[in-house]
Amino acid sequence: MRTLAIRHVGFEHLDLLEDILNDRGHEVRYLDAGVRPLDDVDPMADHLVVVLGGPIGVYEREAYPFLDAEVEFIARRLGARRATLGICLGAQIMAAALGARVYPGPAKEIGWKPLKFTNTGTFSPLSAVGSASVLHWHGDTFDLPPGATLLASTDVVENQAFALDSYGLGLQFHLEVTAENLERWFIGHTLEIATTDGIDVPGLRAATAEAAPDLEPLATKVFEDWLDNAGL
Repeated sequence: MRTLAIRHVGFEHLDLLEDILNDRGHEVRYLDAGVRPLDDVDPMADHLVVVLGGPIGVYEREAYPFLDAEVEFIARRLGARRATLGICLGAQIMAAALGARVYPGPAKEIGWKPLKFTNTGTFSPLSAVGSASVLHWHGDTFDLPPGATLLASTDVVENQAFALDSYGLGLQFHLEVTAENLERWFIGHTLEIATTDGIDVPGLRAATAEAAPDLEPLATKVFEDWLDNAGL
């Protein structure tokens, strides 16, 4: 098995998901968006593609022209029904690749809180999270893509997770994070933290220390069950 992870900033990587994939015998490689072009990469070559998060918007094509190729790459992969997982920005790229609109949300969601599942969501791999808090770190949102099934929402953003049969999963939030790696986020996203009302590093660190240990085994089960369903 081969997994390609498209990464937008160095510290937002696969984290605990990488360990899961390694345990399953996947050969995991990273492609750093904006540094290495996708032109010479076959979108069908890997058993799984994971599109990771980042602090840019899908609609910022003029500033970040590599997004055009990335959206097209994912569109080709999804059109072939190849296993694809999108996290935060990655979910937004999946939505754009399917023709949905991506745009600034009503407010930033940064911090830990639980999800509200749809009826379909309660019978999906995502339901293993239950009432546990997950990490939200985004300002943008998207319309539900054509053909996608909504799995979860929050009080701020309706479209938090969607499924494409058994081959596609878009998560607006972060299940892959560990408390250890979030220390890198607190440094890398310092400007966003400092300019967002109601949050600060000590508060985020304290909430992470409380929520992350409970989430990790649940997130592991979500990923394991989804990978099983996708035949990976």
